[in-house]
Amino acid sequence: MHFYIMTLFPEMFPGIMDASILGRAKTQGLLEWEAVNIRDYTLDKHMKVDDYPYGGGAGMVMQAEPIYRCYEALKQKMKPEPKKKRVIYVTPQGHVFDQKMAEDFAKEEELVFLCGHYEGVDERVLEEIVTDYVSIGDYVLTGGELPAMVMMDTISRLVPGVLHNKDSAETESFADGLLEYPQYTRPVNFEGMEVPEVLRSGNHALINSWRLKQSLKATLALRPDLLSAEQKELLTGRLPYKMKKSERRFYEELRAEIAAEQEKRANAEVKEDEANG
Repeated sequence: MHFYIMTLFPEMFPGIMDASILGRAKTQGLLEWEAVNIRDYTLDKHMKVDDYPYGGGAGMVMQAEPIYRCYEALKQKMKPEPKKKRVIYVTPQGHVFDQKMAEDFAKEEELVFLCGHYEGVDERVLEEIVTDYVSIGDYVLTGGELPAMVMMDTISRLVPGVLHNKDSAETESFADGLLEYPQYTRPVNFEGMEVPEVLRSGNHALINSWRLKQSLKATLALRPDLLSAEQKELLTGRLPYKMKKSERRFYEELRAEIAAEQEKRANAEVKEDEANG
């Protein structure tokens, strides 16, 4: 995977992209990245890349020409392909980035990121070069560099060989549409809190069942929007008449655990309210 980043601040990238897992993957030749300064492609003697918006308004707008010239220079470095290269414009107006989008981007050999600043970018160059408009959330940042690095990190983890354990990317949160189950390591006892016995049992069927329950419980409690209508019905509605006995038992046990935990939390809140008067 080769990332090209069009930016006004290329110096922001080495600290993230050359460290830890990403740095190791770069050393191994699995990842490459190049941050290109858009200012290098302006024709203005003062290295200016922005101007006032037509129609008035606050702030400045990034000009089309330096960005277009930068992109044309990058095209000369990229592999020639019949299809247009994917150019990701980082913007609050884009589709919200998620794991499925990352998996789609990870199929490419080369990706280009355009990092905006100021009040935005001249629409004409966006129409000319951009293929994907992407946001990392419903909030505004100073520029597109941090969101670009967030996406590059997520995409990189899906590139074969970047993670030593290929199962890691498959079992993390969102990989199967659910939040990840809790993780534990040594020692068995920490400050009176013990690792769940099932995880020490060596029974992989029970371990997998426990982990699925924990993932479903966490998703229901923290991100119910990730659950399908069918999953919500299995957790909170009526169980289907036709189910395998093992599946019915699984969901009956899970629903009982959810109810018990909800009751426990409610009792704790009552006690806290009473203590606070």
